[in-house]
Amino acid sequence: MSATTTAALSKVRRMIPPMLESFHKGQLGRVAVLGGSQDYTGAPYFSAMASARLGCDMSHVICTPDAGAVIKTYSPNLMVHPLMRQMPPEISELDASEWAASAEKLARPIIDMLARLHVLVIGPGLGRDPLMHDIVAHVIRAAKEKKFPIVLDADALQLVQKDVNLIKGYTEAVLTPNVVEFDRLWKAVGINESGGESETKRVEALARALGGVTIIQKGKNDYISNGRVTSTVDLEGGKKRSGGQGDTLTGSVATFLAWRRAYIDQLWRDPETPRLGEEEMIGLAAFGGSAITRECSRIAFLKRGRSLQASDLTDEIHNAFMSLFGEVDGDDGSSKL
Repeated sequence: MSATTTAALSKVRRMIPPMLESFHKGQLGRVAVLGGSQDYTGAPYFSAMASARLGCDMSHVICTPDAGAVIKTYSPNLMVHPLMRQMPPEISELDASEWAASAEKLARPIIDMLARLHVLVIGPGLGRDPLMHDIVAHVIRAAKEKKFPIVLDADALQLVQKDVNLIKGYTEAVLTPNVVEFDRLWKAVGINESGGESETKRVEALARALGGVTIIQKGKNDYISNGRVTSTVDLEGGKKRSGGQGDTLTGSVATFLAWRRAYIDQLWRDPETPRLGEEEMIGLAAFGGSAITRECSRIAFLKRGRSLQASDLTDEIHNAFMSLFGEVDGDDGSSKL
């Protein structure tokens, strides 16, 4: 582990709440994953379970009724809300227009849920149904009005590609594109500069073009930037790239963002000064989520090798947390690395 990574993880550790008897249910994180459709039920489950396993108090999944019936069988620990709707198959053009017009009404119960949450993950298992995308667009706009933190991945990035103004300038947003998704976003914003050969320069340029959102570009190393501050997560990961590993990342980042809320609210005392800044902690949450995911992948690969699956990362989240941060406890808050 490089000295730079050690220093970054030391700051991330300050965001992690100690386990105090004075806390009550929900204070240490209420995260929801908005996704899950008829064909995709695993992705929202892996994201929500990553959040739960990392230490979020309450993990929700907001999905379609078909997906909800399946996800409920995966774990009783998740709260599943079948509030999303897909466009019915084989409908006329007129009916399709009527369904599209109903998107704002269908989004209202989801928007109302934001008051009960700390962070929203958008995209895992979302699919490309036009009605689902219209509902999500309404939810994103409402989240922006409330300055509500959001993490976008997978098919939610398709929405950004179609309309970059949906999140442009929204600094409470974290995007987690892989290399292919990154290139699509790069083209969508129409950046004129090449960014040179440096991956850090490219992620900085895209974050600036999107008005200061935080981007985690996934790859051999993970590059994180809001256009002004850039970091590299160079921790070793596993060599198997199974589907679903990115969902562990979104759930982990969301939990750190929820802990950011608890830190801002001063639910415990941070003995170090100066206190961490609100903007700084978004980057730290991204760094922490990336580090946890890579460590999960490394540990799981050592055990499973080429048979590794996304569920193996879920099983290793606590071990990864202990490896990177150890016990975080005590009345005085987080102890030092």
